[in-house]
Amino acid sequence: MTALTIELPDQLIDEARDAGLLSPEALETLLREQLKKRGIDELFAASERLAATPDEPMMTLEEIQAEVDAVRAERRARRS
Repeated sequence: MTALTIELPDQLIDEARDAGLLSPEALETLLREQLKKRGIDELFAASERLAATPDEPMMTLEEIQAEVDAVRAERRARRS
């Protein structure tokens, strides 16, 4: 376990202490919630970036089918 020292305004410390937010358990909960929120925010940001990409596929259906056929042929060749 690691000890952490931070400097915050006295009024904020007083309010947080009165609200019961300075216990190790409360701080751990707050930090875990924020980490989860950031992860969700990053997921949405990635989704927005993905949505902003062109709608044109990188490969045509024919190219995809050719790749699938090649993989299947390779597997058949290995089995024989």
